Amino acid sequence: MKILLKSARVINPQGEYHKQSLDILVSDGIISGISENIPAPSDAEVISLPNLHVSPGWTDTSVSLGEPGYEDRETIANGLLTAARSGFTAVLVNPNTFPVVDTHADVAFLKSRGAGYGTAIYPIGALTAGSEGTDLAELYDMKNAGAVAFGDYQKSVNNPNLLKIALLYTASFGGLVCSFPQENRIAGKGVASEGAVSTRLGLKGIPALAEELHVARDLFILEYTGGKLHIPTISTARSVTLIREARTKGLDVSCSVAVSNLVLTEETLEAFDTNYKLLPPLRGKEDVTALLKGLKEGVIDFVTSDHNPIDVEHKKVEFDRAMFGSIGLESAFGALQTVLDTEKTIALLTSGRRRFGIPEAELLPGKKADLSLFDPDTGYTFENSHILSRSKNSAFLGRRLKGRVYGSLASGILSLAQ
Repeated sequence: MKILLKSARVINPQGEYHKQSLDILVSDGIISGISENIPAPSDAEVISLPNLHVSPGWTDTSVSLGEPGYEDRETIANGLLTAARSGFTAVLVNPNTFPVVDTHADVAFLKSRGAGYGTAIYPIGALTAGSEGTDLAELYDMKNAGAVAFGDYQKSVNNPNLLKIALLYTASFGGLVCSFPQENRIAGKGVASEGAVSTRLGLKGIPALAEELHVARDLFILEYTGGKLHIPTISTARSVTLIREARTKGLDVSCSVAVSNLVLTEETLEAFDTNYKLLPPLRGKEDVTALLKGLKEGVIDFVTSDHNPIDVEHKKVEFDRAMFGSIGLESAFGALQTVLDTEKTIALLTSGRRRFGIPEAELLPGKKADLSLFDPDTGYTFENSHILSRSKNSAFLGRRLKGRVYGSLASGILSLAQ
């Protein structure tokens, strides 16, 4: 099968052909030609789209798919199709299923069920058995099955000794430990960022201190043990400072931020819309400014949609009772471009693989085609019709976004948005 991309402007900040408008020929999943003008072979499907841009395939480091156990929220098949049509050619899938992904067999199931799609699936195994925070799960066995990291999604490691043991143990085989940054005894039953907005709205607050204490604790433990630590979805200015300081000490730590925490602030809670009930919670403008600065300085390594489908029964309820989470694959690119330029957006969307030991997407002749297709300039209002997920709990509904995603071309599969 041959696919010819015509007049595609390449955005590849760290590689070849950057900012050049070129034709790209893909034959049986391999890039067989890149030049200014490639005559269309008779058996090729020609893709010519308005303002077509192309980059190495995007990666999302935090995606929840539901299956097994929560297929009403999302299935692996539809989730991977959604990711592919949203420009993502690789997704790291969280273990928050039923049962929790905490064994070799669970990881193997995800790998098997996710084979054959345009988006590659990379499981994150649970750090603790059942994600209950008591005993370590079968970490080495899960690594052998294909797990790329270990963490309990949106559940912090309350026992500091358990984190110490996990870092020491995984260091023996190069494993990466993910530690969600929230001190639950301070967060309590909070549902929004603690401050003037939550007080005015009568919502129980989650102090920034709950995150920052946990980040500081984890960094102290990492300094003691060595090993590799990833802190997902930080949300406060002080967290950025703490991680910056840890880097100066040479600690092997990375971190990410959710798109929602870069674009939205706590003021959006005024309408009591449960789509804005997120974890970590939406913070103030000062925190958003610090997060954006941390991204531009390289303190924060990459962004994630933190895609988390929630069924209507757990979202269309009172704010206090609603589950945390928002879908985000479909809106990630357009939302990011409202606060970052295109080059920085692409650099961030393509930067997550090396940390997790995933093969890089290379836009070069002779390499496997692993490409994201998009128009960075078109503005539009994000509506229900743009949602491809089974669940509709998007924090960006009704918001003006910049840049449309055409889809992706990877694993020999062309996936175009409808």
